[in-house]
Amino acid sequence: MNTPANQKVLSVVGIAGAFAVVAVLVGVMVTKNRPAPLDQSKIDQRKAALAEVRDAGTKGLNNYDWQDQGKGIVRLKIDRAMELTQQEYQNPAAARSNLLARAEKAF
Repeated sequence: MNTPANQKVLSVVGIAGAFAVVAVLVGVMVTKNRPAPLDQSKIDQRKAALAEVRDAGTKGLNNYDWQDQGKGIVRLKIDRAMELTQQEYQNPAAARSNLLARAEKAF
């Protein structure tokens, strides 16, 4: 007979079974889709590439260099660029017009 107590037990068993099925499926998907382990040479290669990218970024932020010498565009140190930006934006209207002129020259 389907009494309310039996229906509650069946509902709980059904829900627990559904969770168990989902857990098994997740476990299977995790094991099947796990990438192959990296060997030490691949790890060293990735570390070297990361160090190279970081060094280039640090060099770009902390050194003066030509961005495009033909157009007269120079890369500034980040500290100096921030100082110049603060000085220039004492007059926001002039700063915006100068920025637009420099953008036209660059592009």
